[in-house]
Amino acid sequence: MPEQPARAWRLVLEHVERELLDGRLGPGDRFASERDLATELGVGRSSVREALRVLEVMGLIRTATGSGPQSGAIVIATPTGGMSTLLRLQVAAQGFPLDDVVRTRLLLEDAVAADLASQSRPRLDEVGRVLDAMDEPGLAPAEFLALDAQLHLALAEASGNSVVAAMMAGLRTAIESYVQQGAAAISDWDAMANRLRSEHRAIVAAIDEGNAEGSRSLVRAHITGYYSAAGLTRGIPSTD
Repeated sequence: MPEQPARAWRLVLEHVERELLDGRLGPGDRFASERDLATELGVGRSSVREALRVLEVMGLIRTATGSGPQSGAIVIATPTGGMSTLLRLQVAAQGFPLDDVVRTRLLLEDAVAADLASQSRPRLDEVGRVLDAMDEPGLAPAEFLALDAQLHLALAEASGNSVVAAMMAGLRTAIESYVQQGAAAISDWDAMANRLRSEHRAIVAAIDEGNAEGSRSLVRAHITGYYSAAGLTRGIPSTD
């Protein structure tokens, strides 16, 4: 009995996964033609095309029409784009409870702070630019909190851990959305903004000093403190 179309494209994905895991495909390598893949796997060319579209959205391949060295499907492996897209879609579909997002932030940003503090000369130029932008007078809460999310992503990217950076990029929309939601519950926004500015500067100072434990503690207090003040969370670990 022939493979049903809904399953056929998954056969192509499974084939590509095996090729990658076995080292027969890697970054820069070109896929076989649609016709050859369809013949080899016993599926229709439409199923091959569907699988390639999925792989392109996931950031694993680049496709181009025509002929020549840049045509066809080529493995590019851009985990930040692919993983971030998938996480953003799950977040948009409300696939993750808020408490789980906060707990994940605590795990990721704890690791980011420790990694940065362990580096002899962490590259924090972008972090500094965002901090300065947050000092601009007259920022509306929405503008300030958008920069806040950008700051935390910049720290993750500065750590040099591409997996953590990809996950933080994917969660950025959720982080920004939830902190924006919580701003309405904060009675004195100016005081909160000043508090957040001070906390950000303290975190970066601890990183610059190479104080891994101190920076981790400050990050944890910073994240849990805002969420608690905004009345957003239940069951989030304390900073003890």
